[in-house]
Amino acid sequence: MWKRKRRRDMADVNIYTAERLSEMARSLGVLARACNDRMEEERGLTREDALAAMQTAAAVVCGQCSRCNLYSDADKDGSYYLYYLLRSFEQKGRVEYEDMPRLFLETCRNKEAYLAQLNRNLGRATMNLEWKNRFLESRDTVMVQFRELAVMLEEFASQMGQAADITEEKEDAVRRIFRLHQISVDNMLLLEHENRYREAYVTLHALGSRCMTAKEAAALFGQAAGGKGWYAPPDTRALITRQPGVVRFLEPGEYRMMYGVARMSKNGSGISGDNYTYSGSLPGQVIMSLSDGMGSGETAAQESRKVIELLQQLLETGFSARSALKMVNTILLLTGMEQHPATLDLCCVDLCSGVLEAMKMGAVATFVLSDGQAEILDAGNLPAGVISQAEPVLLSRKLWDDDRVIMMTDGVLEACPGLEKERSLKEYLESMPVKTPQDMAERILRFACQNGGMNDDMTVLVAGIWKR
Repeated sequence: MWKRKRRRDMADVNIYTAERLSEMARSLGVLARACNDRMEEERGLTREDALAAMQTAAAVVCGQCSRCNLYSDADKDGSYYLYYLLRSFEQKGRVEYEDMPRLFLETCRNKEAYLAQLNRNLGRATMNLEWKNRFLESRDTVMVQFRELAVMLEEFASQMGQAADITEEKEDAVRRIFRLHQISVDNMLLLEHENRYREAYVTLHALGSRCMTAKEAAALFGQAAGGKGWYAPPDTRALITRQPGVVRFLEPGEYRMMYGVARMSKNGSGISGDNYTYSGSLPGQVIMSLSDGMGSGETAAQESRKVIELLQQLLETGFSARSALKMVNTILLLTGMEQHPATLDLCCVDLCSGVLEAMKMGAVATFVLSDGQAEILDAGNLPAGVISQAEPVLLSRKLWDDDRVIMMTDGVLEACPGLEKERSLKEYLESMPVKTPQDMAERILRFACQNGGMNDDMTVLVAGIWKR
């Protein structure tokens, strides 16, 4: 009875949490839309700016003089001269004598002083406008961030609604097998996600002086819960002692992956501006990413490292690949990295279905080698941190047993022979022996170096996928 009540309480908590997340997402969306009316406005000098500049110049120079009536004539609603004055100032950076009306040139006794004051006022208005535009650009970037946060919260709410609590089906068996090994199960949550992937959170403590590693506990849990290869990820508790603690168990997918990487810095300098990551810590998913900082050396290395670390942190927190890429882009904009942008190449492989999703921001093509045939996944666009509205390009493909995924930075592709670089590399991949990912990465790098490489940082990341 108490078990059913606890299940009901946990279900109520999940529903409440999902609803609260949805409400927060809607609030962020409303906040972003509240400022959207200023997103597309024209951000140049206006008629009012020109009138203010003329009025100030008249007050400083003209005094009571009304010979030319320049300000009074410009103040009329149908006056075309104000727009002509603004365009002339924007094109040349100052208003000159030939831009002024004939009556002004013929009658004004202080032409030089008036023109100097007018240009000074328009220059001050331009400076104020630049600061205003910078503020609006920063505000717009923050609004984009709010919209992306709203999308992320909606995703979390959806994930919570889709995950089924199947604890009751396996709890008795799990408690029984751990009790036989002098381990007490204090609490347990077993979830089954939409793709049939399962994960568990179990609160355990040892009885008496008995201790157990998380690896051993994962094997016991697998015996009770069914399925093959349950494991404890590196970020969970490593040892079960008398002190109660939560241990996370994951069920591996139908596929497994291995990777290899080969790198070369520009001209053998020793510091590469490229960075990469390969992570299998996400439930049922492998993440591979490459970032190429603009230029080479320590500065480029720091830029690409920052991009990779931000992306990996967001993905491991649970954000979708698209939302994580958009968030990284806006963070780079806010931190001023638009002066030194970095490319971003991301591949996510679902180990349950074998589906590859590639997302790119300024990165070169990814190649998929299957049964001796190489397929090119290409999507050219701006690197990360350049514009706030940058949208990552999504490419998807089903992977099969013994396929290879080849990712690289532009230094590798540009070193390939011929004018059609992608086709040249495609032909080489189809002719090379398919061995371990590490061997293939090294062969591809040697091929690039033999054909005029080392003029840029080069990184090759190769991953292979196999059925368990």
